[in-house]
Order: sequence, then structure tokens, then C-alpha cells
Amino acid sequence: MRHVIMICFSLIVGGLSCAHAAEPAAREPYGIALEGFAYPYPVHLLPLANDGEQVRMAYMDIAPAQPNGRSVVLLHGRNFPSSYWAPVIKTLSEAGYRVVVPDQIGFGKSSKPQGELHFDTLARNTIALLDHLQIAKADIVAHSLGSMLGVRIARAYPDRVAHLVLTAPIGLEDYRLYVPPTPTEKILENEDKLTADGYRKQLETNYALKLPPEQVTPFIDARFNIKASAEYLRWLRAFVSSAQMIYREPVAHEIPLIAQPTLFVMGADDHNAPGRANAPEALRGKMGQNAELAKALAGRMANGRAEVIANTGHLVFLEAPDRYRELLLGFLAAAP
Repeated sequence: MRHVIMICFSLIVGGLSCAHAAEPAAREPYGIALEGFAYPYPVHLLPLANDGEQVRMAYMDIAPAQPNGRSVVLLHGRNFPSSYWAPVIKTLSEAGYRVVVPDQIGFGKSSKPQGELHFDTLARNTIALLDHLQIAKADIVAHSLGSMLGVRIARAYPDRVAHLVLTAPIGLEDYRLYVPPTPTEKILENEDKLTADGYRKQLETNYALKLPPEQVTPFIDARFNIKASAEYLRWLRAFVSSAQMIYREPVAHEIPLIAQPTLFVMGADDHNAPGRANAPEALRGKMGQNAELAKALAGRMANGRAEVIANTGHLVFLEAPDRYRELLLGFLAAAP
């Protein structure tokens, strides 16, 4: 698909039509645990039981060449496999941190459960992983949906978290105040109808991305190459369950209660607000004022701080890597 995009771009620059060039090639199917999709480091599997169901949690565990004695857990967003953390893994590893990068149950290379997803369960799974790896305390660096999980971990297991970095977090407001409940079957129908091109436009628009098309393509592949799997509908139900989890289990009210040093890193142009399309039109414009929400919440915390990066969208650590690296390393180096 990357080649198709580049060919199409060349034709557009040359003033020619790209209608035929843009026709997608047949997709090689991935399994619903992203079999066939490469991760940057070896992937391990931790057996777990969630609500009586046997599942396996995939994770990467990267040891630094010169350890500083500290560990960082990276928590991914909803629409992204944890492989996208690769540049941040490199930054942290070179700085001496052990880096643990799980795919939460329901996402990436981890099991897709039959039951519903819940932040409390994902938090327990993450702590079980730290126990398995004999990590008593870690810094948590989270993105998007992962930030909602990071908040829940910090609240439920405060002694296990040293620093909390919320990167372009969602959940800074209670979406239930704007969006009426949406039946799961309706969300399933809408997600199933989405095309690869429609998904690309959705990501670029909702996330105000400042990335070249080829950097977005792996996210398209990670979702749409699964559609040819015989277990696609099981994957789809897990994906939709995560949307309901975001809606039904807000964390905005808990954020001011966090005592650990917390850094919000916000893209100035990131106005992502899950469910906005289902809100009454009069309320949509009030949603997703994320940079302002972060600054207000940081001001209500015992040890909160918000940084806003100009001309940056939702994938802030990929769009502004140098500034993000500076903020991240500087914050983690400070004494907890």
C-alpha cells in the first residue's frame, strides 16, 4: 500500500490522474492477534485469566545497554499497535531505562476476549505483568486511551507508579455529558462499513495528524488486513467494546486526585473527542478542548504540569519527536 500511495503522489505532482494507481492491492490477511504484522522487538506472552476466560497478554521487554535501575511502562492508544512506540523505546533505552511495552487484552498481539473490556481489568493485568517481571515500581508513559488506563493504574496502585506521563490523553472530560448512549450493535455496524480510505481520513481528521501518508499506512494495515481473518468478527467486537469502555468508564473525575508527579503533553491542534459524531450538533463544538482541559486539570493536582506543543496533533510523540524527547527525559529525571 505504501508503494501505491507514493505512485499516486507522483502522478498528482505530475498533473496526471491517480484513479487507477489508487486502487488497493489485495491485502494479505493478518490474524486477529496481528500475526503477520512485525513488531520492532521480540514479543512475549503472559497467560492470564480475565473473568474466567484464559487469555494471553503480549508484551515487549527491552533491556538497556547501560541500566539506570528504573523501568518505564508504555501504554498504547485504541487505534494503534504498541509497535508505534518504537522511537520512544529507543529514546528511553538509550537513557538507561528498562522499557516494558504491553498490548492490552483486546488489542494488538494480545488475546481478543469474548467478554467486555474494563479499565479495572486492564489495570490488574498490567500490574500482573509487572509482578511477573519483578518490577516493584515503574514510570508510566501513556498515549490516548492508554492515558485513561494510566490514570486508573495510578489511582488503584499508587505505590507502583513513580511518574505519570499522559501523552495526548483522551478522557479529560466525561463524554456522557455530551453523547447519548449508543447501542453496541449500531457501533458494530458503523465500524464494519468503514473502508480503509475512510479510516485514513478519519485518523487524519479526528487526530489532526501532521504525518506523511506512509507513516499512517501501518495503522491502516494493522486494522484492515484483519478483515480477511476468519475471526474478524471476534476482533471487531473487542474493538467496539473498547469504545464502550471509554464512554462508560470515565476517569476525568479521578485525575485531580492523583498524587504522583504527572505531566500532560498535548498537541495544540488535537481536539479528538470520542463519540463527537453522535453528540447533538449544538454540543459538538464544546467537546475536545483538550489542551485547555489538561491545563485546568493540572492546576487542580498536587503535582501536575501541562505542556502544549504548537502545530501538533494527536500523535504528538511522532509529530514533534525532538520536543517530546526533551520533555519526557527531563520530567522522568526529576526526583519523584
